[in-house]
Amino acid sequence: MSIIDRIQRQRENVSDALSAVPGISIVLDGRGSRVYFPGETIAGSYWFDDVGADEIQAIEVSILWYTEGKGSTDCGIHQFRRYSVANGDWIDPRRPARFKTSLPRSPLSYQGVLIKLRWAVRVRLFLANGREYAEDLPFWLGNISNVRTLKPVE
Repeated sequence: MSIIDRIQRQRENVSDALSAVPGISIVLDGRGSRVYFPGETIAGSYWFDDVGADEIQAIEVSILWYTEGKGSTDCGIHQFRRYSVANGDWIDPRRPARFKTSLPRSPLSYQGVLIKLRWAVRVRLFLANGREYAEDLPFWLGNISNVRTLKPVE
């Protein structure tokens, strides 16, 4: 086998591996904005592309918050659902599934100089072959203004 044939085969293998990655889509219900207020309901749907029902072992759907920035990362889960074939849950990747919850009073989204607090809908997909995939759809909870660094007055 020539070097050109080997390179072509490697490219085909990489292409096959990339095309095998399932797509996870998350859509929020009928809003032009992803800004929510405490107590409001967030709802939407999710589905999967390029994966067969027989390949799926489990799905997890979470509404959560996490921090980014200086210091350690904190996180909290507001709502968590796990659907598993082993538990008898029916999972059809082609059919959109739903999520819905009332949002809490806190913590509110925050875009600070040192720390950012973010909210997201997270969908995780667990395949029978042991691989895991996840997708986050961020949204904003509350109306705290972004913080910016002020220049000292001279």
